[in-house]
Amino acid sequence: MTTPPPTQTPLGSLPPREHLRLGQIETVLDVVIPVYNEESDLEPCVRRLHDHLVRTFPYGFRITIADNASTDRTPEIAARLDDTMDSVTAVRLEQKGRGRALRTVWSLSEAPVLAYMDVDLSTDLNALLPLVAPLISGHSDLAIGSRLSRSARVVRGPKREFVSRTYNLILRGSLAARFSDAQCGFKAIRGDVAGRLLPMVEDTGWFFDTEMLVLAERAGLRIHEVPVDWVDDPDSTVHIVRTATDDLKGVWRVGRALATGALPLDRLARPFGDDPRDRQLSGVPGGLARQLVGFCVVGALSTLLYLGLYSLFRLGAGPQIANAGALLVSALANTAANRRLTFGVRGRDRAVRHQAQGLVVFAIGLVLTSGSLAALDSATGSPSHTSELTVLVAANLAATVLRFLLFRAWVFPERERREGTGGPAAHDSRPADDRQESAPPAAHDRNDLSRST
Repeated sequence: MTTPPPTQTPLGSLPPREHLRLGQIETVLDVVIPVYNEESDLEPCVRRLHDHLVRTFPYGFRITIADNASTDRTPEIAARLDDTMDSVTAVRLEQKGRGRALRTVWSLSEAPVLAYMDVDLSTDLNALLPLVAPLISGHSDLAIGSRLSRSARVVRGPKREFVSRTYNLILRGSLAARFSDAQCGFKAIRGDVAGRLLPMVEDTGWFFDTEMLVLAERAGLRIHEVPVDWVDDPDSTVHIVRTATDDLKGVWRVGRALATGALPLDRLARPFGDDPRDRQLSGVPGGLARQLVGFCVVGALSTLLYLGLYSLFRLGAGPQIANAGALLVSALANTAANRRLTFGVRGRDRAVRHQAQGLVVFAIGLVLTSGSLAALDSATGSPSHTSELTVLVAANLAATVLRFLLFRAWVFPERERREGTGGPAAHDSRPADDRQESAPPAAHDRNDLSRST
């Protein structure tokens, strides 16, 4: 397989969503069907899908067969369909992996709406137009079919039902996912979003869907869900145990990357549209209420951590040393949490500087709390542990108010938060070569890929 040279993904936030200018676009929708050794199902599936789109889809479309290194007659059948049917294209990949096939074809496609479905057509095709309509209108960024929606109608065995629901519960519990069905083979994405999102998705197999949805949701992109009618294919070749194991490994990898802020999700940020209610009002600090709530939650947790550490350190040290040690550790954790959760600064860029500024704020808090302890010791001579904790809580409350003001005005000013949402290339903490390697291929002609023959 020959692939075009990679090009660097443009940085900065995505533009506002807009309705597609359909009169200027020849091919609006590109539906990809990834296949591996599907010689018996491929032709009936493609012909059925093509007939449905001709009858019901009002815009130009293309069906792309993405062959994942099949070893049976699938390449031959795909090539024949490419030669004999309008709007059908066959692409041959020499490596297996559904995620690899989707990323390759979607990255090369010039269609503004990209979709895929499984070759067995388990999902009722009447859901296809409702799936892509929100993407065409500009309302949503991604769309997924859901078999777990209350209004969905699903026919499948208890084993697959249990596995599917358990997997989605794991996603909700571990990655805080709010979408209902990660693995339904019926999804769509806008082309401009795919250009930014796909380079961040590492998986090349079945976890590709989940990783794409989790990153999109964490970046604040809008995911539209469509209840579907779905009938299980009893001849499915998916290996449930191996797939589940790979998915759990993917959950761990993505969860770790999100926790450490290693993913540049700011590139996927969407500004508000043209509604006057969405515009920022002059003189009103943006996000103040949300920041206050986040800061209070982080502050409460930091205070509990601080008090626990102080009590632990106090077992083997004096009050001043115990206070300094507990305050230092909790301050580092507090700065990191407020950076990510309260002020929405992601990635590693300027993280060291932010921690250094946080330590200055910590020093101010240390002066307040240490001075309070010294005053208490001077007043009472030998204060009880309860008295020490009471004074420290009061001093920390005063330090907390000052900490928020300093964080907002100095450590994480509004200007930096705006740059963090749509900053220049310098805000990417990876080397330029790494950024270039992870970027999607340029939109070259499909003949750059080896075609089925």
